[in-house]
Amino acid sequence: MPDTFGKSVLLLSLLLGMSGAQAASEAKLANAHGIPHPAVIAHRGASFDAPESTAAAYTLARDLGADYLEMDLQRSKDGVLFALHDNSLLRTTDVAKKFPERKNSPASAFTLAELKTLDAGSWFNQTYPDRARPSYVGLPILTLDEIIDIAQANPQHKPGLYIETKEPGQFPGIEHDLKNKLSERGWLEPVAGLNGQPQVGQGKGRVILQTFEKNSLGLLQKEMPDTPKILLLWVGEGAITPNTPLSFADSGEKDKAAYYARLQPKDQAAFMQWIDFAKANGAMGTGPSAALADGGDQSYFDLIKPWMNKATHDKGMLVHVYTLDEPVDFKKAMEAGVDGIFTNRASELLKYYQRPASHTVPQLLESNGY
Repeated sequence: MPDTFGKSVLLLSLLLGMSGAQAASEAKLANAHGIPHPAVIAHRGASFDAPESTAAAYTLARDLGADYLEMDLQRSKDGVLFALHDNSLLRTTDVAKKFPERKNSPASAFTLAELKTLDAGSWFNQTYPDRARPSYVGLPILTLDEIIDIAQANPQHKPGLYIETKEPGQFPGIEHDLKNKLSERGWLEPVAGLNGQPQVGQGKGRVILQTFEKNSLGLLQKEMPDTPKILLLWVGEGAITPNTPLSFADSGEKDKAAYYARLQPKDQAAFMQWIDFAKANGAMGTGPSAALADGGDQSYFDLIKPWMNKATHDKGMLVHVYTLDEPVDFKKAMEAGVDGIFTNRASELLKYYQRPASHTVPQLLESNGY
């Protein structure tokens, strides 16, 4: 058993208080896919400390030691793959100022040259003044190529890529485009590391593909059968059948977090239908949501109950939960049996996993010119 695997099992046992045999089984499953266990997945980069999906966020996540740089992939009007979460550009750019007559157009209606004129950093300073930095002003939207360049640029730590096909129905053929780009950049083949042991961003699990869409999962499996895949889980229309037909507006709840906390799979069979589909269509794991201790706009359905995670593990699949930023939620998720966490605060999750960075967030930002 490789030393790194043994350390992973020991750490997981300590974190979960579970038996060594159980921890070893889950760590072995991840290890077989070349995926760290437990995994630190930097959601849109280190997006608590820097503008999401920008070079500042991805560079910081890389240098903190995150295992994966996570992104939502879209395609520009002229066919270039780029990272942006929202369908609209209004929240995270100055599109209303630069293209007022087109401000409500989807991001995919813009050419890459047009997208590159947008300021994707200033909004962060305005929204989070306590974390604002002058260097964030004018940060551009990034292409997949540029994120790959960032992932490869630190010789001491090369994170993997965790890529979501965002609204794939809007982008017919995006799975094929993604395969071509990753192949062109050499990211579909493992690369030998020091002493034959690959780093995170070099082995079989250097890329993980994720999607909410059943059809896209099938297309990703067809295009990249040997690349690990995750089916993201949700409750509601087009997803897991809920236990109530009530909409948020009709539920009587005052905020969506409370509404989501009430909304659960209709029954065990409704949940297992999606696990079975994921397994049958090439996924090696699932990406469920979680209900957060303090609520908030990242608090969704509680889809990481211990029985759910056990049922997924019993199918030989991993569980990567989204999106947790606080130690209280890290603890609850790990005790429930998850295998990795999407987080905006990679620095905090790394500390929780007893893998703290050797430098602080401000030090790393400043050393990279931010």
